[in-house]
Amino acid sequence: MTEPSQPTLRDGDVVLRPWRDDDIDVARHQHDEVMAQWSGFPGVVPGHAQQAGAVGRWREGYADGRRVVGFVVERAGEVAGSVEVRRVRPGVGELSWTLYAGHRGVGTGRRAIRLLIAYCFSDLGLDRVEAHVDPANLASLRLASRSGLRREGIVRGHGSRGGERRDEVLLGRLSGDAAPEDPSGFRALLNAALPTKRVIAQGLLRDRGGRVLLCELTYKPDWDLPGGVVEVGESPVEGVEREVGEELRIDVAARSLLAVDWLPPWAGWDDACLFVFDLGVVDASASEAMVLEPREIAAVHWCTPEQVAERTREPTAARIAEAVRGAGRADSGSDGRGAVFLHGGQAYSAFRPE
Repeated sequence: MTEPSQPTLRDGDVVLRPWRDDDIDVARHQHDEVMAQWSGFPGVVPGHAQQAGAVGRWREGYADGRRVVGFVVERAGEVAGSVEVRRVRPGVGELSWTLYAGHRGVGTGRRAIRLLIAYCFSDLGLDRVEAHVDPANLASLRLASRSGLRREGIVRGHGSRGGERRDEVLLGRLSGDAAPEDPSGFRALLNAALPTKRVIAQGLLRDRGGRVLLCELTYKPDWDLPGGVVEVGESPVEGVEREVGEELRIDVAARSLLAVDWLPPWAGWDDACLFVFDLGVVDASASEAMVLEPREIAAVHWCTPEQVAERTREPTAARIAEAVRGAGRADSGSDGRGAVFLHGGQAYSAFRPE
């Protein structure tokens, strides 16, 4: 079946149209170092034959069941860049784009990509469009988001640049997604693109002699307070109570918040925020009734301050010491001060003096 003629798409003075032969030299002479950097081109300005070959492949792709569709981007009559969609799976197209110097950061790309996405859903019958962007290409990531593509994750080793495999950010949009200018669509775009932070919740459980319960862990040599990573949609209070219940098979109720600590990246872990809650005071014999989760907990120990310092990493020991002081103030009622904020176990004033 003969494909319909490639259309011209318009959004005011931004136009997507088929490539013409007289676009070849106009386009190739606008290539610059920015395009070469992110596209992996061997040189900055391609030769006439190289650019003509790309135009020929776009035309062949369109004729072959619209397997590939490439458009010139014009703004106010000037050639401003190009956009492309390539069918990669049934119902799925992969987008790519490039903008020439002088046409970046002025809204041309956003309007062009939105035109292309609308064409993909209305004319090509696609259910999903996606794009892969180098994580370091912040301008292209922002453009993709403003064009209605939601950030979905990192695809490791998907791309190649300079002969090396590189990770890429996967962004996508479904035909049923709310438009980016719709309030719900805009919130979804922000929610997908905003950074997330790992949250850890731990509990300070003391015996009547003032010792602290530490867990001897199966997956690292240093000991730590009971607790763990807070799940999605779970509050830190719920998280510490669930984690202690799962790890030690005891019921606890988080009392006051004693400390909040920012943990910098360490040993392959991303950074995190850690909340330490007061779990109260119990008889030392309470540890005898604990049923330990064998995959994580090898043993539990009631530890003096000296033993805490000996068995934990220095930031952990400092954090526990701050939590113990806060719990002592709460027990005595001598100080109404709330939780202390720490930075890798250090008091705030230690790394940000007045």
